[in-house]
Amino acid sequence: MAPPTTDFKNDPYSWDGLTGWKSYRALRPFRGMYWDVRRRAPWYWSDISEGFTYRVFAGTVRIFFVNILPALAFQLDMTRRTDGYFGINEALFSSALAALVFSTLSCQPLTIVGITGLISLFNYTVYDIAVAQGIRELYPQLIAWVSIWAAITHWLTSICNWCDYMRYITDFSSNAFGMYVSIIYMIKGVEELVAQFSEGGPNLAGGYLSVVIALCYWFTVYYLEVMGATIYFRPWTRKILSDFAYPIATIFWTGFSHIPGRIKAAELLRVPHTPAFHPTVDRSWLVDFWNLPVKWIFVALPMGILLTLLFYYDHNVSSLTAQAKNFPLRKPAGFHWDFFLLGCTCFVGGIVGIPLPNGLVPQAPVHTDSLTDYHDRLVKSKEQDTKTDEDHTVEDEWVLHNKKLVDATYVAEQRVSHFVMALAFVGFMTGPLLVVLHTMPRALLAGVFFVVGWGGIPGFNMTQNLLYCMRENKFVDPGDPRNTLKKWRICYYVFWQALGVVISVAISQTIAAIGFPVIIVALIPLRWVVLPRIFTEHELLVLDAPTADADVVLASMGGRPTLPEVRMAEERRRQRGEEGGEGSGASSEARAEGMRSRDGFKDEEEKEVERERAEERVRQGILPTLRTGHA
Repeated sequence: MAPPTTDFKNDPYSWDGLTGWKSYRALRPFRGMYWDVRRRAPWYWSDISEGFTYRVFAGTVRIFFVNILPALAFQLDMTRRTDGYFGINEALFSSALAALVFSTLSCQPLTIVGITGLISLFNYTVYDIAVAQGIRELYPQLIAWVSIWAAITHWLTSICNWCDYMRYITDFSSNAFGMYVSIIYMIKGVEELVAQFSEGGPNLAGGYLSVVIALCYWFTVYYLEVMGATIYFRPWTRKILSDFAYPIATIFWTGFSHIPGRIKAAELLRVPHTPAFHPTVDRSWLVDFWNLPVKWIFVALPMGILLTLLFYYDHNVSSLTAQAKNFPLRKPAGFHWDFFLLGCTCFVGGIVGIPLPNGLVPQAPVHTDSLTDYHDRLVKSKEQDTKTDEDHTVEDEWVLHNKKLVDATYVAEQRVSHFVMALAFVGFMTGPLLVVLHTMPRALLAGVFFVVGWGGIPGFNMTQNLLYCMRENKFVDPGDPRNTLKKWRICYYVFWQALGVVISVAISQTIAAIGFPVIIVALIPLRWVVLPRIFTEHELLVLDAPTADADVVLASMGGRPTLPEVRMAEERRRQRGEEGGEGSGASSEARAEGMRSRDGFKDEEEKEVERERAEERVRQGILPTLRTGHA
């Protein structure tokens, strides 16, 4: 265990107050990596000893299915788009490599690393470029050099402490990126179902049955997973159904596809069968990257930089969401060190010819959630209904209500689940288990796309803010902080998020998809430079918040940044020589109401102004709540 005196709020790794050459991150190499390892090392033994509980067992089973099924689905997509270069064993090898490295060596083993839809998109876009340039036969060497350059730029990024800039990620950019990933997942699910009608020859019966199985699998997993939040059955029953939703649905619908008669006669497409521990195409596991002409080696350099941009955002956002504010975490993270490890997996993955693994945005928070111990709490409330007729108001008698609240009390922060998953991936590369995978209908993988893709959409602040604007006014909670904003301003804020999502999705459907990481990364300066100039401080503090605000997480990135809208508002006040001025929509009183406080981003003078304005809002009956669209 870490020393009880650990104070992550005043962590030694900081750039605040430094001047001269010491304030330049690139001139003090390895500083972030050093403090990441030093900060996490005292917890290493507890990462192992706390991994042998039911919660860890259930979490391991859940995240294994959530990881392997999308990996296989994306692998099949790459198989179609790269003329069979990548296959099942490559997917299992890549996932096993990532899980083994990050479970044993990383500073944040909760971050799930594997194959994403974005690396699938990147790989077949490079393949399309190779075909267009007439070097189809050099694709293995080209993608290997892209990976090697990416590894080098990963290492430079980590050594120069540039992962610090991820502390500027707020819900504006992380939710927009999450929405983009979810949409890509849904698109891939549709593409997989379309392929069922034509691959292997026309098969209308198999295609329509695939649609039925995919949708039924989606609904089965969805409703089993939400069972834990209901009040049906006993607590242990709800927990089991929720914990094992994926294996229950996978086993049931795989068995359903083998029912004799018309269902089996539909000849559904199934996961391909490949030789154990052997590449899909006839080659060795080592790519002869040294045989690529020098011209194409340097052509691979900008592609490797673009891949680093993608992983810089994708992996670190995955790590942030795995350590989001709603999880009661107590162990520190290590963004610089983990990104260095990601560079190592990039190098190994490139020279052996497997898809490069990186952080999984939808799956990473699922892993933490599956390791979180939730307790049901009974809350009794008393309400008085009021009826209004034409003549007068009639008040009914007081009525008692029982409500269920679910509290996150503990997270099993350990390495065992990730390590066991690595062993399972290696096991599935053996002959008998490859036969088991072959029994699965590919329609199931389309259902996985829908499950994982749709899972986050209802909770994104984009969705919540749009639904808020569509509500009838008289039914809106009077304590919602968004009531202090005009609806057209909320829609205008969502417009900027949607713009980034639409451009990213659009460019991903063209051969220019290799440049979509630039669009994704551009969301960060858009939020920090542009939006504070077109929205007020109060509007941004109500509509947006840092994705991770815990000191235990921010310590690895140099501490808390000052939000630009707060800094600009304070500067305007200083220029006017005023004590007050435009205040923000958060306060210490908001903390008592459960809303995420932004006090950590303000100096003492700012906090005093916030307290005065908060008291004024309370007198006016404007009470902040958690329902701000990003809770």
